[in-house]
Amino acid sequence: MNITIAVFFGGNSTEHEISVISAVQAMGYLDHQKYNILPVYMTKDGLFYTHPDMERIESFRDIPALTSRSRRVFFVKEPDRVVMASWPFKRFGKNEVTPVDLAFPIVHGTNVEDGTLQGYLATLGLPIVGPGVLPSAIGMDKVMMKSVLKDAGIPVLDCLEATWKDWEDPEGLLARIAERFGYPVIVKPVNLGSSIGITKAGDERELREALELAFTFSGRVLVEHAIEKLKEINCAVLGDYEDAQPSECEEPLPSDDAAILSFEDKYMSGGSKGGAKGGTKSGWSGSKGGAGGSKGMASLQRKIPADITPEMRDRIRETAVKAFHALAGFGVARIDFMIDEEDGSLYFNEINTIPGSLSFYLWEPLGIPYPELLDRLVDLARKHALEMQKTTTAFDTNILATAKIGGTKTR
Repeated sequence: MNITIAVFFGGNSTEHEISVISAVQAMGYLDHQKYNILPVYMTKDGLFYTHPDMERIESFRDIPALTSRSRRVFFVKEPDRVVMASWPFKRFGKNEVTPVDLAFPIVHGTNVEDGTLQGYLATLGLPIVGPGVLPSAIGMDKVMMKSVLKDAGIPVLDCLEATWKDWEDPEGLLARIAERFGYPVIVKPVNLGSSIGITKAGDERELREALELAFTFSGRVLVEHAIEKLKEINCAVLGDYEDAQPSECEEPLPSDDAAILSFEDKYMSGGSKGGAKGGTKSGWSGSKGGAGGSKGMASLQRKIPADITPEMRDRIRETAVKAFHALAGFGVARIDFMIDEEDGSLYFNEINTIPGSLSFYLWEPLGIPYPELLDRLVDLARKHALEMQKTTTAFDTNILATAKIGGTKTR
């Protein structure tokens, strides 16, 4: 019997559209002989819709038209299963319900990748393909993530966290940052991805503008020293707490000698420049899932394998696995590193717990095609679900039958 997988994507996130691209890619490569695929598109206002056309990227060119012909759904936990049901639920007559075996969130950004969606699915008791609540929450919070990694002995740049309250005294905040780091600095929203709201500031005026931008996206902002001679290297990790393996390393290439990769670099650089250099395929042909030229992270200009020494490659891959375990990683994650070419220092930058395009292009050079990567992710989720069945999470007591609460007004 085929496994029924509900693929969740979209949501109230600044990376909504990138999630759609990543999900359509994955649905195109999931083996339809093994799996029954249920696309579950989450609108920006939190409604769930499903329709077979959602497996084709062209359908999302007119989202209002797509949702108008789609079925609005919600999820119900029954005694022995979880079902997807049509909304509104009929009090009389037959309701259309579909049993679901696994949830596969392919989502990016705040409100979806940060543990919010994972918590909802866990409450339903629906096994999840990919990370659960804890790694999702820690991975999205850059300050908390640095704290955990420091404790694990993984090198990260020192940082200063500022809040909206701090921004009520901008002159004081600017002075604190300049005294601690000098210039240049990098300013980031604490809980966003895809380089949204991230700016390099070389003086006080640029820092003020960078903080204003970052605070429009988050009530918490991170500031850290900017590495002048920066080389960025990414490495994905696949596995769980028992076993994890690193992918090939890549070097993403920013456009126009930019200091940091922009949102446009990552997702809008175009297919003509998206092929990996060094003879490794990284682009996505679009032949699966009908996604045309939309390649998500696969369209980024990059070198695969990265232009680094064998010793640095080994160091990055070993550190990636160590960080993955320290952050309770599960499924596939992409870990981004920074090399300071002035002195060769290596720093962990961030983890993407559900990376764009699921980082499939980093596994192909190691002989793991995209369909196999997806199979491995599903197998990990099923393994975890079986482990959870052996875990006691609640037990019966008679406390409420005999409970008395003194001094409390009751009705």
